[in-house]
Amino acid sequence: MLYAMVLEGQSLWNVPLLAFLICIAFLYIVLVLSFTKIKLNQKQPLLFFLSLGITYLAFGSPFETISHLSFSLHMLQLSIFYFIIPSLFLLGIPDSFLRHIQNLAPFVRVRKFFLPPIAALYAFGVLFLMYHFPVVITNISQNTLVHNGYLVVLLLLSVRMWGPIASPDLNSDGSKKQNKRYLFLSGLVLMPACLLFILTALIGGMNNPLLSELTANLCISPSQLDSLNLLPTPFNTRLDQMFAGILMLVIHKFGLILTVRLGKEVNSRTVVGMVD
Repeated sequence: MLYAMVLEGQSLWNVPLLAFLICIAFLYIVLVLSFTKIKLNQKQPLLFFLSLGITYLAFGSPFETISHLSFSLHMLQLSIFYFIIPSLFLLGIPDSFLRHIQNLAPFVRVRKFFLPPIAALYAFGVLFLMYHFPVVITNISQNTLVHNGYLVVLLLLSVRMWGPIASPDLNSDGSKKQNKRYLFLSGLVLMPACLLFILTALIGGMNNPLLSELTANLCISPSQLDSLNLLPTPFNTRLDQMFAGILMLVIHKFGLILTVRLGKEVNSRTVVGMVD
């Protein structure tokens, strides 16, 4: 089966990534036990470990290879990476850590180069939209280093743009209105990328350049690639691309709702713990 050939031609589990994530988890445990009174079985550590676990499942497991077989699977991977993982990661970091890091001299010097969250939101929206243009995704997917670099830049911007949502300042009515406006802008700025995918599918669709990259190291010619059926009929069709756009909209909306609700629970429990 050709699907098995594709998997056999790839490394299914990313061991270096697993080692890197384990090191981050170990460092987090040391810092939590040393500088906070938070227990490892409380919600914040569990959210942090969950973000690391989902990261590995999305980019270190066989799903990383499978996600290249269709647009909907790849966009599911990216939606989880940019709309779910950053918020869980930020929610899992205690506020005391953030305050301590912000006061460190190296961070103070580097911080001036950080984009404000609203600027990061707009930059992410533009780059994410560009990624969905057929000519852009086709060209950058031809170079693995460029493609991965593009995705890393999007990740850094996504972490920055999720900051006000994962750690909102709700001390005043003005800040509440500001955060509601930011939530609205977040959905509005990211919507064009999803709609572009749907529009492209309605116009005529496009070939999957990620599939071409995946099978480039196999003994398959481009003419043979056009006739391959790696996945059932709904995949790699107009319906697949349309579903990819809808899927991104749904996951982003889910990520907003999940982050706001978890943020309220984490903040309220932190305040109660400080009072106790």
